[in-house]
Amino acid sequence: MSPLDRISIDPNVRFGKPCVRGTRITVGDILGYLAGGMLEAELLADFPQLTQDDIRACLTYAAERERRTIGNGTTTDIVRLLTEHAEDVRQFDAQSDATVLELG
Repeated sequence: MSPLDRISIDPNVRFGKPCVRGTRITVGDILGYLAGGMLEAELLADFPQLTQDDIRACLTYAAERERRTIGNGTTTDIVRLLTEHAEDVRQFDAQSDATVLELG
């Protein structure tokens, strides 16, 4: 079983946020508790339905989501496209400036 198999997304549970399978505990809840300084042992004591593997699955989910966010290259792709088409943009700007001068 992949760690991500422990995470489910159901539009009818917690507004479709990713949850630990079979619970209403979201990945965000777990990450928030950990980020706030809660220890794994405290989480397991407060939420007896969770296991260490569930917590690891939440961390795996967050890491994978971050990888996809960076990997899809939104910022990287924009910079690359602007760099590749910089000359086109300069030519367009020059044409626009000339048109404004003609109309002005």
